[in-house]
Amino acid sequence: MTKSLKELLSEALSPEEITHVHDSYDIVGDIAIIRLTEASQKHGKDIAKAIMSIHKNVKTVVEQTGPVRGDYRTRELRYVAGEDKTVTNHVESGCLFSVDLSACYFSPRLSHERMRIAEQVSDGETVVNMFAGVGCFSLVIAKHSNAARVYSIDINPAAFKCMRRNIRVNRAYGRIIPVLGDAKEVVEARLLHVARRVLMPLPEKALEYLPYALLALRGSGGWIHYYDFEHSKKERDAVEEVKLRVSEKLACLNAAFEVQYGRVVRSTGPNWFQVVLDILVKG
Repeated sequence: MTKSLKELLSEALSPEEITHVHDSYDIVGDIAIIRLTEASQKHGKDIAKAIMSIHKNVKTVVEQTGPVRGDYRTRELRYVAGEDKTVTNHVESGCLFSVDLSACYFSPRLSHERMRIAEQVSDGETVVNMFAGVGCFSLVIAKHSNAARVYSIDINPAAFKCMRRNIRVNRAYGRIIPVLGDAKEVVEARLLHVARRVLMPLPEKALEYLPYALLALRGSGGWIHYYDFEHSKKERDAVEEVKLRVSEKLACLNAAFEVQYGRVVRSTGPNWFQVVLDILVKG
């Protein structure tokens, strides 16, 4: 049987040293992204070696040294071991994604969520993805539904470049329309009342951009898939907290709506959660 990361490290590190090692990490294509504590910094090479021993496809290990920041959603990465690179190809749900991890954001932890949304898309729908990144949600929708078209917007030129490449490689031209720009401006200029479904997979800005998601929907209404972060201790319900905040905002916008589904997508830190709401806007 394959040993766990900490089991492998027990051959090189003391029990006390192992307690400072994060045993969770992301693998994107053939690159592993790890986090090191101050105490585990000096063991970075050993940790990387153990990960590459467990996952034979991993050719590179990098450390994420800070949070995702800015409008372009970038994060600082430090080379640890293997090939010195940040560009890779990641396969998910029958789609191939080209990603430059130093210049654009990508999380493999949202794979279930991307497929969950794709399975809800009806034949002939027009979808607006307000924060498309390298095109992950858009491409999974194009691959696994009969959507008429998906407008795929992102403000980051590097992500947009990857997105266009991914559309070409996955043969989704014509169905996915890539758009470089701020989603507010793009919706107001080009996409008023065109969509049956709007995706908002950028928790940091979703509440601010919610009025523009409404503008993108057809007059008869449609669906908004809304993502947000919530700090919630055990006695509080993260989903209910987000639902309350969004409901107040939509009420101020005079929208007729119903939150039909909500769940915690993942934990992002101590008492921090990423939450999704599926909101039916009734016109």
